[in-house]
Amino acid sequence: MNDIIKQIGLIGIVPVIALDRTEDAQPLAGALIEGGLPCAEVTFRTAAAEESIRIMAEKYPELLVGAGTVLTPEQADRAVAAGAKFIVSPGLNPKVVAHCIEIGIPVVPGCATPSDIETALGFGLDVVKFFPAEPSGGIAMIKALAGPYVNVRFMPTGGINAKNVTSYLDYEKIVACGGTWMIDKAMIKAGDFAGIARLTREAVNAMLGFRVRSSASGALSPFFGNEGRGTVIETNYIDRAMDHLGRRGVKFDDSTAIYDGKKLISIKVSGTDVTLAAK
Repeated sequence: MNDIIKQIGLIGIVPVIALDRTEDAQPLAGALIEGGLPCAEVTFRTAAAEESIRIMAEKYPELLVGAGTVLTPEQADRAVAAGAKFIVSPGLNPKVVAHCIEIGIPVVPGCATPSDIETALGFGLDVVKFFPAEPSGGIAMIKALAGPYVNVRFMPTGGINAKNVTSYLDYEKIVACGGTWMIDKAMIKAGDFAGIARLTREAVNAMLGFRVRSSASGALSPFFGNEGRGTVIETNYIDRAMDHLGRRGVKFDDSTAIYDGKKLISIKVSGTDVTLAAK
């Protein structure tokens, strides 16, 4: 799997954005980072897309910004020139996929049928977009497709929200989910980027599902409230939780890591008795 796609997998949720005004690009990118999702798929549905990608990439180099709804090789070139680090398309256009492979940019084409997946495999791809996810059968359809295609992983988009995102991410063949529910268009129009940051933070919290199993005295604010020494914090996805917390300065003691086979199940926060554990 490509390194960029691996990074997306750790982030877990990819905000899908359609911007009408380039002046919204910088504050929106800042809000996503503040809220805990340093990733954006800016769709080429609007005239502002290319310049918005350029602004986000230049002002926030830590943001993993990509281009979505890419329908032609020319659009892919414009997106990459603007600073896009990955390309997403709603369907599988062989010309777009071949061009992206030729120029060395990760591409995730939309696939909703076995024929789509086999075409993607023919290009050497092992991660595809499943779109539109809910109308196409949701997680049940993805599991059905994953049966014969054991090495393929999916990035579903379409109808995913705070209520169903973990039902997708719980499945091991899901890399990440694309969504728009934290990108409120009315808030963007009103310039309420603090509200966007709040919705983004809520999306992250819903995904990670932090829960205190036991606690004593101490503190680990602002990450888990006032719990601390002797605390066990459970999470839905320990690797993603470590990535999100790590970007906020939390460090982990690798020597305390406990595995079940190859799967990490618990690790301590460096310099504390706080343990992060898988549910």
